[in-house]
Amino acid sequence: MTRFLRTSALPFSARELFNWHARPGAFERLVPPWDDIEVVHSDNSIEDGARLVMKIHKGPASVTWEASHHDFIDGRQFVDTQVRGPFSKWVHTHRFEETDGGSVLIDDVEYELPLHPVSGIAAAQTKAVLDRMFDFRHRRTLDDLTRHAPYLDQTPMKIAITGASGLIGTALTAFLTTGGHEVHALVRSQPKPGEIQWDIKNQTIDAAGLEGMDAVIHLAGESITGRWTDEKKQRIRDSRTLGTELLAKTLAGLKKPPKVFVSTSATGFYGDRGETQLDETSKAGDGFLADVCKAWENAAQPAKDAGIRVVHPRIGIVLSPKGGALKELLTPFKLGVGGVVGSGEQYMSWITLDDIVGAFLHVLKNDDLSGPVNFTAPNPAQNREFTKTLGQVLSRPTFIPLPAAAVKLGMGEMGKALLLDGQRVMPKQLQSSGFKFLHPTLKAALQAELGL
Repeated sequence: MTRFLRTSALPFSARELFNWHARPGAFERLVPPWDDIEVVHSDNSIEDGARLVMKIHKGPASVTWEASHHDFIDGRQFVDTQVRGPFSKWVHTHRFEETDGGSVLIDDVEYELPLHPVSGIAAAQTKAVLDRMFDFRHRRTLDDLTRHAPYLDQTPMKIAITGASGLIGTALTAFLTTGGHEVHALVRSQPKPGEIQWDIKNQTIDAAGLEGMDAVIHLAGESITGRWTDEKKQRIRDSRTLGTELLAKTLAGLKKPPKVFVSTSATGFYGDRGETQLDETSKAGDGFLADVCKAWENAAQPAKDAGIRVVHPRIGIVLSPKGGALKELLTPFKLGVGGVVGSGEQYMSWITLDDIVGAFLHVLKNDDLSGPVNFTAPNPAQNREFTKTLGQVLSRPTFIPLPAAAVKLGMGEMGKALLLDGQRVMPKQLQSSGFKFLHPTLKAALQAELGL
């Protein structure tokens, strides 16, 4: 058996550290974003007998990993052992030890590779993978606990979320639940316990399920990718305006409405604005996306009229290898065929997924924030800079351009709006209210998201 040991001193009590790991969502928060892992079954527990089954995808291949939990000691440790999976043996002991200044997080893993004895190359590769993974896990634990720390003495919130199964919704749900908050997803299908049913098309919603919520976060909306036919554009518009209006009117009529309604928007609100520096006081731009964003935000007016604090996060380009623009760019860039799009001068107002979820908690807890709040990093980059930086992080050349004419020919109006238009958006409201970015610069952001 080979032993891998990783320890970190953290400025939190062992109890706080243990509780974070024991809550639903902890496993999802500890999965590195560059790993393609699908949870097949989870008992959402670390107590004895609890099971976790996941599929690890590597290209077209996948392997199932089933783990069983045992040796649970409340506040001190839990152990998971591989029942089936890629290792011959795997026993992972998680320990949390109190110290004078906080606690020590200890990950103690004993494992054996399938071919034993293994070559030195295979052993070194496995060690490198574990180093990379546990570096991430310990950093993520510290970052999440640091963000939750100012609110640990407050009563946990009950939060309803639409679009909870999407890229942002999945990460946000896991982040909030590990912070002790109670999350209820709004779903179109038959609801499971804890879920709330709604139907935008038929304008129906389980209003009783929303009674007593402290906050509602509205993320749902038709994907804007794909050729923009008239029918597609109508779906994009309706999914946002009709869904927001249904929620806003419903919340306004509740006996116990939420204190805050966070209804998302996008930086597309500003249109194509060249080098002009934009903040929340800037006027709306022109074009289809700008028009949609204006109508999207206006649809929340009934909630505002009812005295509910309404926040509109104008979300920029979300950097995550799990979805969105970065996921689409990774394959061509890894193959060495990435390059500048169009002139390369258009600004890309980006933000990492980790800073997105942190910003949502910030606006939930900051009563002084209302109206538009730009969810973008403080250093937007021109496409030329973004291309060069991503190539450097991946150690790949970036000399094959994508001409504007090719974008317009192949992708039409959607391609122009998403790839050729740009906005230089600044997060004035977040910064002035004290929000701390984990990844304010592009190179560090890409390195963090890709584990490089």
